[in-house]
Amino acid sequence: MKKTCYKDPVSARKEALREQLALAKKIRLTPLERPPRYVAGVDCAFVEDKIIAVAVVFRVPELTCVEEKWVIEETEFPYIPGLLSFREGPALVSVIKRLSTKPDVILFDGQGIAHPRRVGIATHIGILLDVPTIGCAKSKLVGEYEEPEDHRFAHTPLVYKEEVVGVVLRTKKGVLPIFVSPGHRITVDDALMVVTLCVARYRLPEPVRRADLLSKRLRKEYLASG
Repeated sequence: MKKTCYKDPVSARKEALREQLALAKKIRLTPLERPPRYVAGVDCAFVEDKIIAVAVVFRVPELTCVEEKWVIEETEFPYIPGLLSFREGPALVSVIKRLSTKPDVILFDGQGIAHPRRVGIATHIGILLDVPTIGCAKSKLVGEYEEPEDHRFAHTPLVYKEEVVGVVLRTKKGVLPIFVSPGHRITVDDALMVVTLCVARYRLPEPVRRADLLSKRLRKEYLASG
């Protein structure tokens, strides 16, 4: 994923929108060839103009963490809602490529096709790396849904423009649901299957939860080091 220096948010937004429209034509929502054995979770933390990108790989269904990697890079793309992948993407691609364990699926704390232009961060990176990806967001970006029943793994379809773009999944009784959408090279049904395989005692699937915790810890250590 190329790094570009953008002079201002307006030009950044125009160029990014053009790229998203081109990427949308490359989306493939196809079934997984086999059940996943290794699932990665990725996340980022920011320190001024730097980004800490983290990738954590779990073996499933045991949910055993087998690898952790991180990078610290500069980010030059401004914060623009709906274009998060352009800000976080280059560092995430870098850290994913450093993994010695090749993941069968990658989970993102963000959206897949449940996005105004169908190109959330999971879709964007999935297309660039040509790997199956899933968005696991804590809040809705687009679409309509009915609230899932209040029990573990209850779910309802997330519908946007008359298309089922994901599921609203309650991972734990008494907690808010998460919004699961396929990114690339995976179907809605397979995305739901993979996420449920990765859920343990908490709201978020373990690979994403561990990546989030690690990115926050690294940010704290980075700030403490001056």
